[in-house]
Amino acid sequence: QVQLVESGGGLVQAGGSLRLSCAASGRTFSSYAMGWFRQAPGKEREFVAAISRSGGTTYYADSVKGRFTIARGNAKNTVYLQMNSLKPEDTAVYYCAAGQGVTTTRLVDYGYWGQGTQVTVSS
Repeated sequence: QVQLVESGGGLVQAGGSLRLSCAASGRTFSSYAMGWFRQAPGKEREFVAAISRSGGTTYYADSVKGRFTIARGNAKNTVYLQMNSLKPEDTAVYYCAAGQGVTTTRLVDYGYWGQGTQVTVSS
């Protein structure tokens, strides 16, 4: 089992940047593919970005491609989401997730979730 704790959310103006972090504890971090998802009020949780166990493969939602970057530091048991050029529509609770299968964009493939961190982008 792995426990996930997100941090780094907050309030930022449109065009600004934030970096989210997700610290993992428990079983070997490097054995998990990691993902970031988000959920805006009244909407379903959606995929944002994912990274393979080694960090060599990444996936992004079209809505964030070119603006967000996912990275991981296996030595620090941490996954990051660098968010640049933020837009009001990026406002959501952001969740870190870990999965034991192949790296995917599907929510159902991730078995472990953090508690979420709020990101609010003002216009």
